[in-house]
Amino acid sequence: MPAILIHGVPDTHHVWDGVRQHLTRTDVEAWDLPGFGAARPAGFGSSKEEYVDWLIQRLERVGEPVDLVGHDWGCILTLRVAYLRPDLVRTWAGGNGPINSGYVWHPLAKIWQDEVEGDRFMRELRRESFAEDLAVGFDVPLHLAKEMVSRVDEPMKDAILRLYRSAVTMGAEWEPGLSAVSAPCLVFWGALDPACQIEFGRKLGTSLHASAVIEMDCNHWPVLQRPAEVAEILEGHWSAHADA
Repeated sequence: MPAILIHGVPDTHHVWDGVRQHLTRTDVEAWDLPGFGAARPAGFGSSKEEYVDWLIQRLERVGEPVDLVGHDWGCILTLRVAYLRPDLVRTWAGGNGPINSGYVWHPLAKIWQDEVEGDRFMRELRRESFAEDLAVGFDVPLHLAKEMVSRVDEPMKDAILRLYRSAVTMGAEWEPGLSAVSAPCLVFWGALDPACQIEFGRKLGTSLHASAVIEMDCNHWPVLQRPAEVAEILEGHWSAHADA
């Protein structure tokens, strides 16, 4: 049963490269969501529901339950999958993706959710300054921030806007299903995250009856800031449920 790693925004599967270098297991795959380094199927509108449906269809093709891991939007989407299709998920781990009716979207998300301001942001986006903003505001190592932003193309810009505009009330819509997630869960969360505050990591852990909420001494991207630590956390979680 493989492990499947799902990225967030504005990422691709490459956000997991550092973590994967520290994992001892070899049956690990990191997938690109449609529009994020991968083509979108015909008619794909990049709503949160469409991403969940796409993940379910892809997981069905694996043919056995997987160890599912998500960061940022990957955390949010994979938990919805775990709720809707528990038969596809052996274990779940993830973080820095709030699902809570009390969560207030961060300032950049609010810009993206506004049709006028979001379109302007993407039209005027300059990769160099965006990378610097990520490095300064979220402690992403500058060379990794530049690599991340270099992959932000026109399809990704459009996908980001559509995803966020579909998710204005996501917390209220999806929070009620969390308590029904049956897979063994573990939350790891960059505790210094200004956009997805640690209190929502704790609340997520409580809602999921998670075995642990690991508060990491880093910002929004522990997968970039603490890849070896994330790998150790994941392998400990998987080992603890080896007979699940």
